[in-house]
Amino acid sequence: MYDAQGNLDKAHLVEAYAPLVKRIAYQLMARLPASVEVDDLIQNGMMGLLDAIGRYEDGLGAQFETYAVQRVRGAMLDGLRDNDWLPRSLRRDMRRIESAIHMLEQEYGRAPSEGELADALGVPLAEYQHMLQEARGHQLVYFEDFGREQDDDFLERHLAQQDANPLDLLADADMRRRLVSAIEVLPEREQMVMALYYDEELNLREIGAVLGVTESRVCQLHSQAVARLRSSVLGGEAPVPARRGRPPKKPQQQG
Repeated sequence: MYDAQGNLDKAHLVEAYAPLVKRIAYQLMARLPASVEVDDLIQNGMMGLLDAIGRYEDGLGAQFETYAVQRVRGAMLDGLRDNDWLPRSLRRDMRRIESAIHMLEQEYGRAPSEGELADALGVPLAEYQHMLQEARGHQLVYFEDFGREQDDDFLERHLAQQDANPLDLLADADMRRRLVSAIEVLPEREQMVMALYYDEELNLREIGAVLGVTESRVCQLHSQAVARLRSSVLGGEAPVPARRGRPPKKPQQQG
Protein backbone atom coordinates (compact mmCIF):
# COMPACT_ATOMS: atom_id res chain seq x y z
CA MET A 1 0.00 0.00 0.00
CA TYR A 2 3.07 2.27 -0.24
CA ASP A 3 4.69 3.84 -3.31
CA ALA A 4 8.36 3.76 -4.29
CA GLN A 5 9.08 6.74 -2.03
CA GLY A 6 7.61 4.98 1.00
CA ASN A 7 4.46 7.14 1.12
CA LEU A 8 0.98 5.71 1.58
CA ASP A 9 -0.52 5.07 -1.86
CA LYS A 10 -3.95 6.67 -1.37
CA ALA A 11 -5.22 5.99 -4.89
CA HIS A 12 -4.42 2.29 -4.53
CA LEU A 13 -6.11 2.16 -1.13
CA VAL A 14 -9.28 3.80 -2.46
CA GLU A 15 -9.45 1.32 -5.35
CA ALA A 16 -8.74 -1.65 -3.10
CA TYR A 17 -11.33 -0.76 -0.46
CA ALA A 18 -14.14 0.57 -2.70
CA PRO A 19 -15.84 -2.88 -2.66
CA LEU A 20 -15.79 -2.74 1.16
CA VAL A 21 -17.66 0.57 1.05
CA LYS A 22 -20.33 -0.93 -1.22
CA ARG A 23 -20.71 -3.98 1.01
CA ILE A 24 -21.26 -1.83 4.10
CA ALA A 25 -23.76 0.32 2.19
CA TYR A 26 -25.87 -2.67 1.16
CA GLN A 27 -25.74 -4.08 4.69
CA LEU A 28 -27.17 -0.81 5.99
CA MET A 29 -29.78 -0.66 3.21
CA ALA A 30 -31.27 -3.91 4.50
CA ARG A 31 -32.22 -2.02 7.68
CA LEU A 32 -33.37 1.25 6.13
CA PRO A 33 -36.53 2.42 4.34
CA ALA A 34 -36.71 2.13 0.56
CA SER A 35 -36.63 5.95 0.32
CA VAL A 36 -32.91 5.93 1.14
CA GLU A 37 -30.69 5.78 -1.96
CA VAL A 38 -27.81 3.32 -1.81
CA ASP A 39 -25.72 5.64 -4.01
CA ASP A 40 -25.94 8.32 -1.32
CA LEU A 41 -24.68 5.84 1.26
CA ILE A 42 -21.80 4.83 -1.01
CA GLN A 43 -20.85 8.45 -1.67
CA ASN A 44 -20.76 9.25 2.04
CA GLY A 45 -18.90 6.01 2.67
CA MET A 46 -16.20 6.94 0.17
CA MET A 47 -15.73 10.22 2.05
CA GLY A 48 -15.34 8.18 5.21
CA LEU A 49 -12.77 5.97 3.49
CA LEU A 50 -10.74 9.02 2.43
CA ASP A 51 -10.93 10.32 5.99
CA ALA A 52 -9.74 6.94 7.30
CA ILE A 53 -6.79 6.97 4.90
CA GLY A 54 -5.81 10.48 5.98
CA ARG A 55 -6.02 9.72 9.68
CA TYR A 56 -4.26 6.39 9.34
CA GLU A 57 -1.39 8.15 7.62
CA ASP A 58 -1.13 10.38 10.69
CA GLY A 59 -0.05 7.34 12.68
CA LEU A 60 -3.12 5.80 14.31
CA GLY A 61 -1.87 2.39 15.37
CA ALA A 62 -4.77 0.16 14.33
CA GLN A 63 -5.21 -2.37 11.55
CA PHE A 64 -6.32 -0.29 8.59
CA GLU A 65 -9.31 -2.32 7.42
CA THR A 66 -10.80 -2.43 10.93
CA TYR A 67 -10.39 1.31 11.28
CA ALA A 68 -11.72 1.98 7.77
CA VAL A 69 -14.91 0.00 8.44
CA GLN A 70 -15.63 2.19 11.47
CA ARG A 71 -15.01 5.42 9.57
CA VAL A 72 -17.01 4.35 6.52
CA ARG A 73 -20.01 3.23 8.55
CA GLY A 74 -19.87 6.35 10.68
CA ALA A 75 -19.80 8.59 7.59
CA MET A 76 -22.87 6.84 6.17
CA LEU A 77 -24.82 7.29 9.41
CA ASP A 78 -23.74 10.92 9.67
CA GLY A 79 -24.97 11.46 6.13
CA LEU A 80 -28.38 10.04 7.02
CA ARG A 81 -28.65 12.41 9.98
CA ASP A 82 -27.42 15.44 8.04
CA ASN A 83 -29.83 14.84 5.16
CA ASP A 84 -32.77 14.81 7.57
CA TRP A 85 -34.32 11.94 5.59
CA LEU A 86 -36.89 11.14 8.27
CA PRO A 87 -40.28 12.90 7.86
CA ARG A 88 -40.73 15.61 10.47
CA SER A 89 -44.06 14.13 11.59
CA LEU A 90 -42.44 10.76 12.33
CA ARG A 91 -39.59 12.42 14.20
CA ARG A 92 -42.19 14.21 16.32
CA ASP A 93 -44.07 10.96 16.95
CA MET A 94 -40.93 9.19 18.13
CA ARG A 95 -40.13 12.03 20.54
CA ARG A 96 -43.65 11.71 21.93
CA ILE A 97 -43.24 7.95 22.35
CA GLU A 98 -39.92 8.36 24.16
CA SER A 99 -41.43 11.00 26.43
CA ALA A 100 -44.44 8.79 27.18
CA ILE A 101 -42.13 5.92 28.07
CA HIS A 102 -40.15 8.17 30.41
CA MET A 103 -43.31 9.52 32.05
CA LEU A 104 -44.88 6.10 32.63
CA GLU A 105 -41.65 4.55 33.87
CA GLN A 106 -41.47 7.29 36.48
CA GLU A 107 -45.13 6.74 37.39
CA TYR A 108 -45.19 2.93 37.46
CA GLY A 109 -41.61 2.09 38.37
CA ARG A 110 -41.41 -0.43 35.52
CA ALA A 111 -41.45 -0.68 31.73
CA PRO A 112 -44.91 0.31 30.44
CA SER A 113 -46.76 -2.04 28.11
CA GLU A 114 -47.74 -1.15 24.55
CA GLY A 115 -51.36 -0.73 25.63
CA GLU A 116 -50.39 1.70 28.38
CA LEU A 117 -48.24 3.70 25.97
CA ALA A 118 -51.05 3.87 23.43
CA ASP A 119 -53.38 5.13 26.19
CA ALA A 120 -50.87 7.79 27.24
CA LEU A 121 -50.56 9.00 23.65
CA GLY A 122 -54.32 8.95 23.16
CA VAL A 123 -54.25 6.63 20.15
CA PRO A 124 -55.56 3.09 19.47
CA LEU A 125 -53.07 0.27 19.97
CA ALA A 126 -53.02 -0.46 16.23
CA GLU A 127 -52.10 3.15 15.46
CA TYR A 128 -49.32 3.10 18.07
CA GLN A 129 -47.90 -0.09 16.54
CA HIS A 130 -48.08 1.51 13.10
CA MET A 131 -46.00 4.42 14.42
CA LEU A 132 -43.39 1.92 15.60
CA GLN A 133 -43.49 0.17 12.22
CA GLU A 134 -42.89 3.45 10.38
CA ALA A 135 -39.85 4.15 12.58
CA ARG A 136 -37.75 1.49 10.86
CA GLY A 137 -34.35 2.94 10.06
CA HIS A 138 -34.87 5.99 12.27
CA GLN A 139 -34.23 3.92 15.36
CA LEU A 140 -31.25 2.16 13.79
CA VAL A 141 -29.50 5.47 13.17
CA TYR A 142 -30.10 6.77 16.66
CA PHE A 143 -29.19 3.51 18.36
CA GLU A 144 -25.79 3.78 16.69
CA ASP A 145 -25.28 7.07 18.54
CA PHE A 146 -24.88 5.08 21.72
CA GLY A 147 -22.02 2.89 20.49
CA ARG A 148 -21.37 -0.44 22.18
CA GLU A 149 -19.84 -1.30 25.50
CA GLN A 150 -16.06 -1.87 25.30
CA ASP A 151 -15.92 -1.38 21.54
CA ASP A 152 -12.50 -0.45 20.22
CA ASP A 153 -14.06 2.00 17.77
CA PHE A 154 -15.19 4.21 20.68
CA LEU A 155 -11.58 4.88 21.74
CA GLU A 156 -10.26 5.03 18.19
CA ARG A 157 -12.96 7.47 17.16
CA HIS A 158 -12.11 9.89 19.96
CA LEU A 159 -8.33 9.39 20.02
CA ALA A 160 -8.30 10.34 16.35
CA GLN A 161 -9.80 13.71 17.28
CA GLN A 162 -6.97 15.92 18.42
CA ASP A 163 -9.32 18.40 20.09
CA ALA A 164 -11.37 15.80 21.98
CA ASN A 165 -12.57 17.20 25.30
CA PRO A 166 -11.79 14.87 28.26
CA LEU A 167 -15.00 15.96 29.97
CA ASP A 168 -16.97 14.96 26.88
CA LEU A 169 -15.26 11.56 26.89
CA LEU A 170 -16.21 10.99 30.53
CA ALA A 171 -19.81 12.01 29.85
CA ASP A 172 -19.95 9.68 26.84
CA ALA A 173 -18.55 6.79 28.88
CA ASP A 174 -21.15 7.43 31.59
CA MET A 175 -23.93 7.37 28.99
CA ARG A 176 -22.66 4.02 27.73
CA ARG A 177 -22.77 2.57 31.25
CA ARG A 178 -26.35 3.76 31.59
CA LEU A 179 -27.18 2.16 28.26
CA VAL A 180 -25.95 -1.22 29.47
CA SER A 181 -28.11 -0.88 32.59
CA ALA A 182 -31.12 0.12 30.47
CA ILE A 183 -30.71 -2.92 28.20
CA GLU A 184 -30.74 -5.21 31.25
CA VAL A 185 -34.24 -4.03 32.26
CA LEU A 186 -35.84 -4.21 28.82
CA PRO A 187 -38.80 -6.62 28.56
CA GLU A 188 -37.46 -10.09 27.80
CA ARG A 189 -38.71 -10.27 24.22
CA GLU A 190 -37.24 -6.88 23.35
CA GLN A 191 -33.91 -7.90 24.89
CA MET A 192 -33.94 -10.94 22.64
CA VAL A 193 -34.71 -8.87 19.55
CA MET A 194 -31.79 -6.54 20.29
CA ALA A 195 -29.41 -9.44 20.92
CA LEU A 196 -30.39 -11.26 17.73
CA TYR A 197 -30.33 -8.05 15.66
CA TYR A 198 -27.06 -6.49 16.84
CA ASP A 199 -25.02 -9.36 18.32
CA GLU A 200 -26.09 -12.25 16.08
CA GLU A 201 -26.76 -9.91 13.11
CA LEU A 202 -29.92 -11.71 12.05
CA ASN A 203 -32.33 -9.84 9.79
CA LEU A 204 -35.93 -9.09 10.74
CA ARG A 205 -37.32 -12.11 8.90
CA GLU A 206 -34.88 -14.46 10.63
CA ILE A 207 -35.67 -12.98 14.05
CA GLY A 208 -39.37 -13.40 13.33
CA ALA A 209 -38.80 -17.09 12.64
CA VAL A 210 -36.97 -17.48 15.96
CA LEU A 211 -39.70 -15.68 17.93
CA GLY A 212 -42.64 -17.06 15.97
CA VAL A 213 -43.92 -13.62 14.93
CA THR A 214 -44.13 -11.63 11.70
CA GLU A 215 -41.31 -9.50 10.33
CA SER A 216 -43.40 -6.36 10.88
CA ARG A 217 -43.89 -7.32 14.53
CA VAL A 218 -40.12 -7.67 14.98
CA CYS A 219 -39.73 -4.20 13.49
CA GLN A 220 -42.20 -2.83 16.05
CA LEU A 221 -40.43 -4.53 18.93
CA HIS A 222 -37.08 -3.20 17.76
CA SER A 223 -38.35 0.36 17.46
CA GLN A 224 -39.98 0.19 20.87
CA ALA A 225 -36.82 -1.23 22.46
CA VAL A 226 -34.68 1.59 21.08
CA ALA A 227 -37.27 4.17 22.20
CA ARG A 228 -37.09 2.69 25.72
CA LEU A 229 -33.28 2.86 25.66
CA ARG A 230 -33.24 6.45 24.44
CA SER A 231 -35.77 7.39 27.09
CA SER A 232 -33.73 5.71 29.85
CA VAL A 233 -30.40 7.18 28.77
CA LEU A 234 -31.46 10.60 27.51
CA GLY A 235 -34.67 11.16 29.49
CA GLY A 236 -37.93 12.60 28.17
CA GLU A 237 -37.36 15.44 25.73
CA ALA A 238 -40.87 16.53 24.82
CA PRO A 239 -44.19 16.91 26.65
CA VAL A 240 -46.80 14.19 26.22
CA PRO A 241 -50.37 15.35 25.58
CA ALA A 242 -52.96 14.47 28.20
CA ARG A 243 -54.61 11.10 27.83
CA ARG A 244 -57.95 11.00 26.11
CA GLY A 245 -60.46 8.25 25.62
CA ARG A 246 -60.65 5.42 28.12
CA PRO A 247 -59.12 5.99 31.57
CA PRO A 248 -55.57 4.79 32.26
CA LYS A 249 -55.16 1.24 33.46
CA LYS A 250 -53.85 0.45 36.89
CA PRO A 251 -50.22 -0.63 36.97
CA GLN A 252 -49.78 -4.36 36.36
CA GLN A 253 -46.70 -6.51 36.59
CA GLN A 254 -45.63 -7.80 33.21
CA GLY A 255 -44.93 -11.45 32.73
